Amino acid sequence: MKLVWQILAVVLACAIGGQSATAVQDNPWLSLLVGGLAAVLAVAVYRWVVGRTEQRPVTELAPRGASRALLRGLVIGTVMFGCVMANIYLLGDYRVHGFGSLSGPIGLVGFMAGAAVTEELMFRGLLFRLVERGLGTYAALALSGVLFGAAHLFNKDATLVGAAAIAVEAGGMLAAGYAATRSLWLPIGLHFGWNFAESGIFGTEVSGNGSTHGLLDAATSGSALVTGGEFGPEASGYAVLFGAVMMAVFLRLAHRRGRIVPRRQAGRVNALATLAR
Repeated sequence: MKLVWQILAVVLACAIGGQSATAVQDNPWLSLLVGGLAAVLAVAVYRWVVGRTEQRPVTELAPRGASRALLRGLVIGTVMFGCVMANIYLLGDYRVHGFGSLSGPIGLVGFMAGAAVTEELMFRGLLFRLVERGLGTYAALALSGVLFGAAHLFNKDATLVGAAAIAVEAGGMLAAGYAATRSLWLPIGLHFGWNFAESGIFGTEVSGNGSTHGLLDAATSGSALVTGGEFGPEASGYAVLFGAVMMAVFLRLAHRRGRIVPRRQAGRVNALATLAR
């Protein structure tokens, strides 16, 4: 029952926050406010329900060091996506026509913050963390990555290639970032930095959602292998390459820190059964 309560409480909080943010996304200031509140609500619910059901300090969301981890993730995510766009630009497949709007990115701060927090709590805080207990780090990374990619198939211009790319460059990389730090703050910052740079700065589509609100008025053209096509640059070969490299770096760091959880055949079922009671 512990597992059920965790999933129900976090998913409900995330769904309420997500729907609220979506409903006001056309109003930048309301989107900023509602998205921020959704993120705060989701974190509070996660801390409460996990702390109560598992009877432990919720160290993966510890306040100490949170700002540094968030900033570190923000820088990594923004620089990574900047590198993706730099390569697409150098091939002549990304053209900037001028400046876009200022209000659009303001609203995206709240919207993307809410999305980054809620998705990290569900996919890394719950799914990856709980599966890792029984199946080990690598199996949990693969499973959570595949499910994270599959979740993006419901987006407007979603493609199988885009979902597969998301599974590697985001699902795998973010789970590896959590494994290396045992904190959700770095993946949250990285997730936000990547998504905000994608739409809020460079004006490209995010995961096939079909709309952009960037500081730059720009467009991509050319091979879908390079640009990601209608799904956006997240389906670009460059995004997959940089994401895979960063995932390997995080996994190497997790290994050096002794944070890779091995697969325990004998204790796998018992661990999950104990959690579910």
